[in-house]
Amino acid sequence: MPTENSSRPDDTNWTGAEIKSCCRLASLLDVPLIQAAQNVVPVAVTAADKIEGLRRWASGRCLSADRAGVYSRGEVGSGGRIRRVVRAD
Repeated sequence: MPTENSSRPDDTNWTGAEIKSCCRLASLLDVPLIQAAQNVVPVAVTAADKIEGLRRWASGRCLSADRAGVYSRGEVGSGGRIRRVVRAD
């Protein structure tokens, strides 16, 4: 019997709409979620350059979504990844 995690696709960086789309595809095509996920390309992939630009712009200007205070590109976020700030002076 497969474990619960083996029947779910890796949805790291997926939006709620992408998760919903994957579930809907699996239901409509009568295929497992893992197979339906092969037809979902996350916005985090298709618009990676734009998202990175927004993150740079937001650093020091906007409130952080995962902690109190102003967002800084050099902090560890909720995903555990280190975000570095590189500034040319």
